[in-house]
Amino acid sequence: MGTVTPIVQHAPLIDLDPTTLHGILKLRVDVFVVEQNCPYPEIDGRDAEPTTVHFWCADPDGAPVATARLLTDELADGRKEFHIGRVCVRHELRGTGLTQALMGEIVAEIGDAESVLDAQAYLEAMYARWGYVVDGPRFVENAIPHVPMRRPAQHSRSQPAETHNA
Repeated sequence: MGTVTPIVQHAPLIDLDPTTLHGILKLRVDVFVVEQNCPYPEIDGRDAEPTTVHFWCADPDGAPVATARLLTDELADGRKEFHIGRVCVRHELRGTGLTQALMGEIVAEIGDAESVLDAQAYLEAMYARWGYVVDGPRFVENAIPHVPMRRPAQHSRSQPAETHNA
């Protein structure tokens, strides 16, 4: 397989063509169910929610090789909370910048809003690069240690811009 340029695409499920959707779901099952040996209902109904946005990078043939999804949850107080999940990259392409490309696009999509994710514990430092901090006790899900993480709302637009004199 040739080099994959990390071009990130994104769309809600209704705008995904069947081949891309199949590739995204197959990749997630290959990684989370088969590779990590975690039999669980990977297709959980959240993919089809109208506010869910799927992100992916594809190989030169168009097959998804990295993917993630962004959920929007309505909180009890009426606020919306973004939740990043199902972040995965095909085994042989890990470490090639695909996760960074995905996360960069997702964080840009979220903008200044608060967001959460449940990271596999060994990836805590990676998610910290985008401002995510531990937000609760570690837990084990499907025999894999996880840590809840939160990226607080960014108030950069309300902060005065730093000025430099020449």
